[in-house]
Amino acid sequence: MLIGYARVSTGLQNLDMQMDALTQHGCDKLFHDKMSGTKKQRPGLEEALTYARQGDTIVVWRLDRLGRNMQDLIQIVNSLNEQGIGFHSIQENLTMDRSNATGQLMFHLFAAFAEFERNLIQERSAAGRAAARARGRLGGRPEKFGSKDIEMMKALIESGTPIKDVAEKWGISRTTIYRYLEKR
Repeated sequence: MLIGYARVSTGLQNLDMQMDALTQHGCDKLFHDKMSGTKKQRPGLEEALTYARQGDTIVVWRLDRLGRNMQDLIQIVNSLNEQGIGFHSIQENLTMDRSNATGQLMFHLFAAFAEFERNLIQERSAAGRAAARARGRLGGRPEKFGSKDIEMMKALIESGTPIKDVAEKWGISRTTIYRYLEKR
């Protein structure tokens, strides 16, 4: 049986392309996650690995969908191999035959390339954030309250209103009020 596993890094990304490729490849059962591959606990992957039996094959769209670093990939594929479960990556057209030296070498090469690609993406992202900061753009979500709201909070607190009541009025925690007041 072919068992497909798909993963995207965030809930905003779409699994459709991977799921379609897995279905076209002939996967009988599909599992997925919408979370970073760096997370150890991935429920969809754990379900797929638990579901697979000897003689089955785990199929992924691309090698980096299974794991984000070489150590994790090697650990997962070694575990599959010990259980008599095969592994196939569609994009790399890579079927793991860990029973011989050539199969092991190919796996290690592709795992190294997947990790290298991930490191390049991280470096480009860090450089992009640094360039944006140099131009005065800060990342993160915009502040919820403007200066008028903060001045009103400050005035209420100074007039003797308990900070707990001010926090309830704006629907935020006391810590958030302290953080806003520190910035001013």
